[in-house]
Amino acid sequence: MDKRNNVTEFILLGLTQSPEWWKLLFVLFLLIYILTVLGNLLIVVTIMASQSLGSPHVLFLAYLSFIDTVYSTTIAPKMITDLLSERKTISYQACMTQVFMDHLFAGAEVILLVVMAYDCYVAICKPLHYLIIMNQRVCVLTLLLAWIGGFLHSLVQFSFIYQLPFCGPNVIDNFGCDMYPLLELACTDNYLIGLSMIANGGAICTVTSFILLFSYGVILHSLKTQSLKGKCKALYTCASHITVVILFFVQCIFLYARPSSTLPIDKFMAVFLSFITPMLNPLIYTLRNTDEKCHGETVE
Repeated sequence: MDKRNNVTEFILLGLTQSPEWWKLLFVLFLLIYILTVLGNLLIVVTIMASQSLGSPHVLFLAYLSFIDTVYSTTIAPKMITDLLSERKTISYQACMTQVFMDHLFAGAEVILLVVMAYDCYVAICKPLHYLIIMNQRVCVLTLLLAWIGGFLHSLVQFSFIYQLPFCGPNVIDNFGCDMYPLLELACTDNYLIGLSMIANGGAICTVTSFILLFSYGVILHSLKTQSLKGKCKALYTCASHITVVILFFVQCIFLYARPSSTLPIDKFMAVFLSFITPMLNPLIYTLRNTDEKCHGETVE
């Protein structure tokens, strides 16, 4: 460890410092985590075991469910077990690992959601050429791009944090490690580093969200020439993905596309991003596949 860095561990204040809430929150978040893992793994296993694995849409959905599972796992187990401990700590190396893994899977999910939006666009606007455009080679390359993009994003964010000196205090008012809480503890001027983090993380979330909104605007514009039944089917096809995109990007933009400071509401947003959104995603897609009907026909 660098001689400027005499911090070997960080103290986490967790969700609340009131012991009477710890057991109740332990049961609640343990249940949420179990539902998240079971729900997402059920989708993965079902798709892998089905004959529709060759469909790009279900392949992307399987990867989204896998990413949600591991993304939640980077934070959830530590936070849940800490609810049963009076002194909540995390080692310096474990904290750095948590930051890297968190942004790796979050970055991969951002790119995957963009890919799924493009898949939706091709399915609706170019249905006759769908299987030609979204062929197996394209699907593999886009999935590889998601992992590479997530890795590069995480590597950049991690490089900003890992080079910072920490000489005390070492108390993080949250249930896990993230960039902005760590940035406030650094024993150096963090203004330029904070701007760099916003440019890398916040700008990516903001620009990507605008790209997705534009793509859905194009899709809606293309529906003008279609029949009412065609419009209904198209809207049902994209409804689940739009919901997931909104849930994910609203939180990302709030947490990372603003000045590098911590706010009281950050805990709630972090809980929603790490626990609630990964739990809701399989439910959203399951409801879409079972309940979406238009004029008595199931949307394919």
